[in-house]
Amino acid sequence: MAERELVLVIDFGAQYAQLIARRVRQANVYSEIIPSNTAVAEIVSRKPKAIILSGGPSSVYAAGAPKLDKSLFEAGIPIFGICYGFQAMAQALGGVVDKTGNSEYGRTNFNAKNGSKILAGLPNSFNVWMSHGDSVVAAPAGFIGVGATEKTPIAAFENTTGLLSGVQFHPEVLHSENGQAILQNWLLNIVGCKPSWTSENIAESEVAKVKALVGEKHAICGLSGGVDSAVAAAIVQKAIGSQLTCVFVDHGLLRKGEAEQVEKDFVAATGVNLKVVDAKAQFMSALKGVTDPETKRKIIGREFIRVFESAAREISESETIDFLVQGTLYPDVVESGGGTGTANIKSHHNVGGLPDDLQFTLIEPLRALFKDEVREVGLELGVPEAIVWRQPFPGPGLGIRIIGEVTENSLGILRDADFIVREELHLAGLDREIWQCPVVLLAEVRSVGVQGDGRTYGHPIVLRPVSSEDAMTADWSRLPYEVLAKISTRITNEVKDVNRVVLDITSKPPGTIEWE
Repeated sequence: MAERELVLVIDFGAQYAQLIARRVRQANVYSEIIPSNTAVAEIVSRKPKAIILSGGPSSVYAAGAPKLDKSLFEAGIPIFGICYGFQAMAQALGGVVDKTGNSEYGRTNFNAKNGSKILAGLPNSFNVWMSHGDSVVAAPAGFIGVGATEKTPIAAFENTTGLLSGVQFHPEVLHSENGQAILQNWLLNIVGCKPSWTSENIAESEVAKVKALVGEKHAICGLSGGVDSAVAAAIVQKAIGSQLTCVFVDHGLLRKGEAEQVEKDFVAATGVNLKVVDAKAQFMSALKGVTDPETKRKIIGREFIRVFESAAREISESETIDFLVQGTLYPDVVESGGGTGTANIKSHHNVGGLPDDLQFTLIEPLRALFKDEVREVGLELGVPEAIVWRQPFPGPGLGIRIIGEVTENSLGILRDADFIVREELHLAGLDREIWQCPVVLLAEVRSVGVQGDGRTYGHPIVLRPVSSEDAMTADWSRLPYEVLAKISTRITNEVKDVNRVVLDITSKPPGTIEWE
């Protein structure tokens, strides 16, 4: 496979740095995020095709604010600045940035000037998403302003070639009209990037890497039922076949049908060797009487480690296991500081810790990918759609969607209610439009109701449909009333001990997505 082109996103502490990288990849160009203190020599050594400078919370003229080394602009690499990156670029090249008193936040009308290279083919006026208190008041020498808003005369600029350019607004945010068009135009038409980054070559590349790394040795993988571990396992299975053993810990906290998806559908689709550990009794015993959310999380994590450790030892008795496969994604890498994989799994966040004598070399085939790319790869490899499109689901499972003690009875109630919600959202064609819909059981609450001509004291069920791209922020999803009515009627008719369904209409912030 030909060497892929690389676009580097320099992160100045932006809320949206990951989103910029995703937008570049959506233009079929590979991108990675690097911190703003990365040395120029290191950046140049990676031979990027282009660089994008992210936004950030600082003022460029404030003490301690991240700066751009002017030598970066002397390396001949095309550079595009966004928000703080736009201002840092202006400052580094001799322009002027100042606090004008004209802040802009949220949706703002932007007027493009004729003849701009980066805005070619776009309307003269459109809405963009702004978030700034400082402004570029004088463009650097050799640059011209090519767009303005009512409060910001220089809201976009470019040099004569367009290879050095930038915008004050956030083109990566969906609220910015034509944002993706601006980025694509710059990357493909001005810089000349080849749009060759696809799920197909991702899969091919990762399979080849795993083959070369593992050779004749053996690997183990913990399957959770989610898309990340499933796709990671599918890649490694395609690379080394029977040298991979997957372990599925059935802790009894999954939703209806999810254990079967792993045990039957995934195995049938991939042919993977699967060891199933029925640990339901162990987890229920450990959770008995526990109501504190954090304690629940810790217990579930601890018991998972114990079960996985035991399974790993069993497998190691018949064959030497050298590698551990994990579904670590690119956002995980970025959020944890971007360090390299460790040889000892005990320090890795996905598993949480194994004893010192259980040491593996990590295989993280999804380490360079975002969630949408993982799904594409999964479909490419034939992973069942029910797993590929499964909505995000917390590691502790239904254990943290029960407010109160986790019992067989409360799990049964929540499982049935959750299944109805998922089924109705699917029938309404909404399960891919909303990001996820946690269903919560208030097990410690009983409210009065009337069912069958009699008074009842049942539990409320909470629906938490949210729209989000990255879980950092979320808005509650405006589901049609007819769908909500169907869900409520079915739950109160079909699920025992439930006489009330409520809708959570809180954004994040201030509310989290999960209740616990």
